Amino acid sequence: MHSQRNKVTGILVSFAALVIIIAGLRTAQTLLVPFLLAFFISIICAGPFFWLRQHRVPAAVALLLVIAVVMLGGLAVLTIIGTSVNDFTSQLPLYERQLRSQTLVLVDWLNSHGFQISRQLLFEHFDPGSIMQYAGRMLSAVGGVLTNSFLILLTVIFILFEAAGMPDKLRAALSDADTSLASYERFVKGVRKYLVIKTLISLVTGLIVTVGLTLIGVDYALLWGLIAFLLNYIPNIGSIIAAIPAVLLTLIQLGPLHALGAAGLYLFINVIMGNAVEPRLMGKSLGLSTLVVFLSLVFWGWVLGPVGMLLSVPLTMIMKIALEVNPQTRWLAILLGSDVPEKLPADKNDDESASETT
Repeated sequence: MHSQRNKVTGILVSFAALVIIIAGLRTAQTLLVPFLLAFFISIICAGPFFWLRQHRVPAAVALLLVIAVVMLGGLAVLTIIGTSVNDFTSQLPLYERQLRSQTLVLVDWLNSHGFQISRQLLFEHFDPGSIMQYAGRMLSAVGGVLTNSFLILLTVIFILFEAAGMPDKLRAALSDADTSLASYERFVKGVRKYLVIKTLISLVTGLIVTVGLTLIGVDYALLWGLIAFLLNYIPNIGSIIAAIPAVLLTLIQLGPLHALGAAGLYLFINVIMGNAVEPRLMGKSLGLSTLVVFLSLVFWGWVLGPVGMLLSVPLTMIMKIALEVNPQTRWLAILLGSDVPEKLPADKNDDESASETT
């Protein structure tokens, strides 16, 4: 009885500690988000940095080359966001009015064909103009985070310098250094593989969206390509979220036929990149279930704001990879995954132990 009471007390204490940690993360989101962005950027940059070091490039020169590329990319993103977001935000009231008027035309057409829909009830529960407002708020939030680019850049530099000596520190600090170092290397390689492949696929997705919408004639095609690049980090539903404001703007600007063409472009990209290219490069072992993706999107968006929605899946993927490394928590990683393994690790260990006894 006493042991059971201690177990319940331990669970309650752990839950209370988790609530306090989540509240702290939400309170510190202004400070935390730039450092999380720096952490992800440094993981992506670590591959080229160590590749240059292996080819006998001095550490300072290798770091300068990598940081120069990061600065050029960040400057390009800031330029796109700074010019396009201001123009798009200034045009938002016009787009909202046009979208509402087209929605009313559609409602009148449905009412004339026997589908009775109340205008007041429709706009109380679904305001099409709010979608465009949300897209503008998300872009403004991303632009606000990137204003801390100097802090992010400094953090990336220090992380890259620190990463080179991390294995030696683990050997000196831990008694079972070899096991811990192997787990650390598996974790870093898994996170790096995911982020590098996801970044390349997102970059290609953004380029295709930009070129396709430019050919269709949609305004701010470069901005919608940037949104497609960012939201492609959210699998399954990210491409849908990215497509909605672009397709609605195409409907407002060019009409239904061009809007169908824009929707077809996003559908084609989602089928090719999301269902063919990405699983082939990434492998099924790094997949997350659709429910976990949606819950992580809601949770991290609530904790860290709009930028947290962009970081939700990478953060959850890091948790999943970390759980996979430890045999005691591997069952949690299986629950987070999208596929059921053919044979659970525990069963495999039992078979190996049985074969050793025989």
